[in-house]
Amino acid sequence: MMRAFPVLMLLLAGCDSMSKLKQTAKPPELIPGDPSAPSQVTSDEAMKIAQAYTSHAWRPFARNILHGKDTAGILVNTPDVTHEPDKDRKGWWVPGEVNTGVPYKWGGYDDPASFDLAVANGSAAGDVSSPEKRRADNAAVSREAAGVDCSGFVSRCLKLPTAHDTSQLPAVCSELPSAQDLQPGDLLNIPHRHVVLCAGWYDPQHTWIYYYETGGGPDYWKPGLKRAPLDALLALGYKPMRYKGMAYEQVPSGKQPKEVLTRAVKAGAHVVTNPTVGEP
Repeated sequence: MMRAFPVLMLLLAGCDSMSKLKQTAKPPELIPGDPSAPSQVTSDEAMKIAQAYTSHAWRPFARNILHGKDTAGILVNTPDVTHEPDKDRKGWWVPGEVNTGVPYKWGGYDDPASFDLAVANGSAAGDVSSPEKRRADNAAVSREAAGVDCSGFVSRCLKLPTAHDTSQLPAVCSELPSAQDLQPGDLLNIPHRHVVLCAGWYDPQHTWIYYYETGGGPDYWKPGLKRAPLDALLALGYKPMRYKGMAYEQVPSGKQPKEVLTRAVKAGAHVVTNPTVGEP
């Protein structure tokens, strides 16, 4: 027993050294964003904001349901459970129960706090998109509904002071030379159609990517984390972009960027083998 004591002490010392190394390990050095950009943000901040939208708990009531025209004559369809339950893009939230995730709203730019306030004041909880709304564009945005759409969600995650739609985002972003350069917080954008927020790589070969999206399947009318084949997304016309105000990691050749998502968060990602452009 006495002889084993020095060995035990050495083992404990080794464990303590490893623990100190982990504690003192420096985070990757970030290259600051362009100071002239409308906001400054890190990938960690963008991911935390995105996750806050997906995990937001709220309780609606029957008064927050609207399937018809608002007082301005704009057609509103909330994504509650009564909305097209027999179709792929069906509604999901249930009145009187605690629901999770801020609903989709065409032209929406609410954060979770402003959404809660609007719902408490009787606003319609969300407003799904449609080909008619896309044709009408801003004229189809209801002031009597609350929520967030694809570009409003991304704008919030980038801490932009105002909503930037998919045609405006390229003006505050730089297109990446290759989609293989994507890092958490970068975008895949189709102007005038749809945008998603990249959240990291599923595999070292960079064939599958994690991304946050509002408006796409399988849960069409709420924000969610998904993973899909990169080539399938690029085939839809998405362009890889980096927000000019994003602080990003300088990744040496052959290395992987720092993972931002935790293992627990990744485990909840929807697998989307055949992605489509999220909004009709």
